[in-house]
Amino acid sequence: MVFDFAVRIPAAKKILALAASLLLLGAAAHVHAATDPFYPSAVPQSNQGLPDDDDDDGKSWQEVKTEIPPIPQAANLAQLDVGPTASMKFFIDINSISVGSDGVVRYTLVSKSQGGAENISYEGIRCQTAENKLYAFGQKDGSWSRSRISGWKQIREVSGNRQHAALAKDYLCQDGAVAGKVADIRNRLRNNRPIKPGS
Repeated sequence: MVFDFAVRIPAAKKILALAASLLLLGAAAHVHAATDPFYPSAVPQSNQGLPDDDDDDGKSWQEVKTEIPPIPQAANLAQLDVGPTASMKFFIDINSISVGSDGVVRYTLVSKSQGGAENISYEGIRCQTAENKLYAFGQKDGSWSRSRISGWKQIREVSGNRQHAALAKDYLCQDGAVAGKVADIRNRLRNNRPIKPGS
């Protein structure tokens, strides 16, 4: 009986060690999701706790007037990798990318379905608050129509077509700020070189 008891103790210790490891991994994943502004549970709908109302100098943030760029040309489109679960293909017009004095990165997005349907939209991403905004839709005749949706929307990290989260996290934003100059952003997208964590 003593020998049997001695054999069981190491096995019990291994089970306890494995359980502790799994708990630590789960806690680490929860902390990451809780601090990543692109996960739904991380940022409340009201954006409380985020510096969206005031800039560093204490003045209220104000969006600059938006100028709509020309309709994109096929030669200027860079494909955006949004993950294996995407049901559409997404492209960014490299020439349309700009960074305003309000800290908003603006760009033209082209979305193509598997059936060949194409949508063109002019949008903006505000890195400070992890939000995006739709400004206009491209028309078949080469003109633009202004969006009726005028507000900012929280970017969510979800499966499937996560084009806004992929664009913000991998190419435009880092630590709540625009990641470099316009030329840096264009080069990352053109060469498909996402921002490396910690870089």
